[in-house]
Amino acid sequence: MEVTKHTPGMFSWADLGSPDAAASRKFYAELLQVDAMDLADGPDAIYTTLNKNGRLCFAIYQMPDEMVEMMGGRAFWQSYFTVESADESARRITELGGTLAQEPFDVFEAGRAVVAQDTTGAVFALWEPKNEIGSQVFAEAGALSWNELYTNNPEESTRFYGGLFGWQATTGPMADGTGEYTAFMLDGQPAAGMMEIQKQWGEFPPYWSIYFGVEDLDAARVRAKALGATEITPELTVPEVGRFIYLEDPQGAHLTIIEIAAA
Repeated sequence: MEVTKHTPGMFSWADLGSPDAAASRKFYAELLQVDAMDLADGPDAIYTTLNKNGRLCFAIYQMPDEMVEMMGGRAFWQSYFTVESADESARRITELGGTLAQEPFDVFEAGRAVVAQDTTGAVFALWEPKNEIGSQVFAEAGALSWNELYTNNPEESTRFYGGLFGWQATTGPMADGTGEYTAFMLDGQPAAGMMEIQKQWGEFPPYWSIYFGVEDLDAARVRAKALGATEITPELTVPEVGRFIYLEDPQGAHLTIIEIAAA
């Protein structure tokens, strides 16, 4: 689905901080069958966008040494949500009890961003678009398709994101019967998902997880394994949603690939 504007409060972009950006570029370009383009991001930095038919999908960048050390050498995905004003939203985050990891800052002429941590510890980013809206294609093969929050405190997360974005929460049983799943809605449209972290997962920090669409899940699994990914969970099917599997990429970042159910 081609996108020309993201509604404020909706997931609109994601980028991967990697200890080996070249290896990550190869992995995601081949796994998702998209094209990569390097852009200058300052004097000594490159921001690689992954594109489908010339449309922006997501990005990858090389983490500086201090970030690699802070993250224990693991890559990580960061979710961005569109807002009307980065500065006003930053103030709202602090009013709700969240923490600003990076105060509002301009990204050249592309937009204005904020990096924050919610009250349960999950890190996320906000995007006030100027010349760039974020992802220009969504919910199809090769593109961002969904994201969901893993949290130790669903009630608190519902309060925080409801207060920040105006999301309404609907909770029901998981398809595999292992717990409950919350769908956040915004003006009647699905905005994001949420699951409570389970004890059997072990040490598992709160964070936002990314879904990517694939044309054929079976073929994508073969590519993922050949490229060095590890399957974390068995395949799961949710009627009218799709078939998906949770992976760890070769640099340690977690992601889900999903074959979206036909409409």
